[in-house]
Amino acid sequence: MKKDIRFHAGKYDVVVVGAGHAGCEAALATARLGKKTLMLTMSLDAIAMMACNPNIGGTGKGHLVREIDALGGQMALIADQAMIQFRMLNMSKGPAVHSLRAQADKRIYHVNMKQVIEEEPNLDLKQGEAVEVIVENSQVTGILTKTGGLYLADAIIICTGTYLKGRIYMGEVNFEGGPSGLFPANDLSNSLKQLNIDLKRFKTSTPARVHRDSIDTTVMEIQEGDNPIEPFSFMNSKIDVSQVPCYLTYTNEKTHDIIKGNLSRSPMYAGEMESIGPRYCPSIEDKVVRFSDKDKHQIFVEPEGLDTKEMYIQGFSTTLPEEVQIQMYRSVSGLEKCEIMRPAYAIEYDCIDPTQLKRTLELKFIDNLFFAGQVNGSSGYEEAAGQGLVAGINAVMNLDNNEPLVLDRSEAYIGVLIDDLVTKGTNEPYRMMTSRAEYRLVLRQDNADLRLTEKGRRVGLVNDDRYLKFKEKEQLIENEKVRLKKVIANPTDEVQAYLKEIGAVPLKTGVSLLDLLRRPEVTYLNCAVIDKERPILPEPVWKQVETQIKYQGYIEKQFKQIEQFKKLEGKKIPESIDYNLITGLRLEARQKLSLIKPDSLGQASRVSGVSPADMNVLMIYLEQMRRTKNDER
Repeated sequence: MKKDIRFHAGKYDVVVVGAGHAGCEAALATARLGKKTLMLTMSLDAIAMMACNPNIGGTGKGHLVREIDALGGQMALIADQAMIQFRMLNMSKGPAVHSLRAQADKRIYHVNMKQVIEEEPNLDLKQGEAVEVIVENSQVTGILTKTGGLYLADAIIICTGTYLKGRIYMGEVNFEGGPSGLFPANDLSNSLKQLNIDLKRFKTSTPARVHRDSIDTTVMEIQEGDNPIEPFSFMNSKIDVSQVPCYLTYTNEKTHDIIKGNLSRSPMYAGEMESIGPRYCPSIEDKVVRFSDKDKHQIFVEPEGLDTKEMYIQGFSTTLPEEVQIQMYRSVSGLEKCEIMRPAYAIEYDCIDPTQLKRTLELKFIDNLFFAGQVNGSSGYEEAAGQGLVAGINAVMNLDNNEPLVLDRSEAYIGVLIDDLVTKGTNEPYRMMTSRAEYRLVLRQDNADLRLTEKGRRVGLVNDDRYLKFKEKEQLIENEKVRLKKVIANPTDEVQAYLKEIGAVPLKTGVSLLDLLRRPEVTYLNCAVIDKERPILPEPVWKQVETQIKYQGYIEKQFKQIEQFKKLEGKKIPESIDYNLITGLRLEARQKLSLIKPDSLGQASRVSGVSPADMNVLMIYLEQMRRTKNDER
């Protein structure tokens, strides 16, 4: 323990370090589950800060927000309160990839989340910098702050985002710093290294913010929101807000010439930055170099809030010097006279190698030390919040000696996210996408409550109001499916005329409305003309009914795949297994399996470097172990 402890600041069940999106969900979860919790943040003004884009959700990310909500988390509720524009993405594709996305007022999001945290019983909120994790006998015992305060704790959750040894880059200028002009956290990185935790160096970047009055939106393409608005939270039936527009413009040949002429001044291309950035959110320099055949790139101009003139220039992140930024931004149509209020920058930061974590997000070799969010190598508010919620739940489960919450790949996008991080690791900031989920037809955003509310109830985060609302919806869905199966559509003149009008094949004999709905031309809404006794149902209910009916065959096929997946997941691997003793395993497989320590054959099969041949050897070895144990009995 450090000698420069000045005072004993208090004793808590759980200390959460960081108040970003991961920290907020983690701290609220532990407090709501009855644990005395401290949230420690370097700045109270940075709680739930949206340091980058002013939106919540998006492709794959909208699924995460819905899942957080179904489990009893907070993000969706705050997103609904802060929403200033709503869009449903991928509507030209199937329901598996439909994703909610909302522009959010950054200030409202921060203020409302901070208020929820301040009003939460069992949760103390304090400003201070954590500098050392105190560990005794491979178990966390407390956290030390920069001012010498020692907080004793039974569990600690590290949610430090991009603050660890943060360094800001703008062209030739670089300096220590955190996001949005805040201080970095340097000492905590050193403490983690002293605990033999492997660290990586990642980076992310953010575009400039420009003054609204200095841009000409009349020459840009307007991007209106969708109506009606579909809430993120299953607790909200509707949202009525006056939506604000976003705008679309494009880079051009002049923009690209400015960038190409100054590439040597970009720290990425000058070799000054060796850290790895997100492949799926490249800087404008990367876009121009990697996609040199394109003569323009999309630039979205998005409001940061209702009471600010700051506009976020989505798609225009850069590490070029500020004076070059001014030139290239002003080369874009509508931005010719723009005034930059906050220049674009990149931030380098330390994060841990997530393969050191269990699927509960607890460190494998230090008890009750959890990590969540960008410190685990992920990117994005939604990915962070999902991890924070799981880490918070599992910290409490650990302390109470209860079964942990481990969501597998067939149950939730959160399960895919965590499994990818802890099993495969990541060489760049990890971003959730629908393509990462092999069972995405089952893991839709519209059924997140049907998949996860019972789990949230079981751990204690789903309150009575939410659970009652969920059970009523569940019952309405089943009742309507039963009713549709009983109602017969006969080949009457009215029915045949309806089918002809929608371009469907006429009936030869009577069929149930449930079977009729399987036809692509027939929808729940347009068959109202022949469904005379249809009950008035909430939109989420009848949409769920329609989706389940239309995609039943595909869903059943996916459930069969999930059954096979579950069989491998259910075959547990003893913690005491020594892979070096298994003859027939390749050296790489032994090394990787010894490092990851998978808890099941399913997880072992996803470890990078483990081949199908290695899996056969491992399965035979485990079967031999099982038979030997049975013989000894």
